Amino acid sequence: MKKILVVLSLILMTTSVGLQAQSKDKKAAPGKDYKPIQLTTKMFKELIFDYTTSTEWKYKGDVPCVIDFYTVWCGPCKRVAPILDELSQKYKGKIKVYKVNTEKNRELASAFQITSIPRILFVPLKGQPTMVVGGRSKAFFEEQFAKLLNEKKEK
Repeated sequence: MKKILVVLSLILMTTSVGLQAQSKDKKAAPGKDYKPIQLTTKMFKELIFDYTTSTEWKYKGDVPCVIDFYTVWCGPCKRVAPILDELSQKYKGKIKVYKVNTEKNRELASAFQITSIPRILFVPLKGQPTMVVGGRSKAFFEEQFAKLLNEKKEK
């Protein structure tokens, strides 16, 4: 019986040390888990544009942004998500990446006439945003992110 308790104690200690090492690794690399920010309708109005008080587009942000209108059951949305996750990390601090669940934010989806998904809104600092429909390749998104950054530098 004592041998079993000793073995169980050793297993628990080994597991505990391993878990502590994993948590230290995560702390050692801050920002590595940076993901797109989930927007609600209220947050959209506060951070991006309040479409209820103005009809003329005026972006409120300090860096360009990309907004992914999606739903959790959408296949093409699921294929786009990891691409945007990766690019949100790569462009952290240069371009903000947001996600809007259209089923949870129906008012916002309606305001932007979202009838098919995914629908991606590319928002420059100045000027009008552009929107694309459907899943796209990583190369396409990289090109669009580069355009947003070039527009920022030119202005």
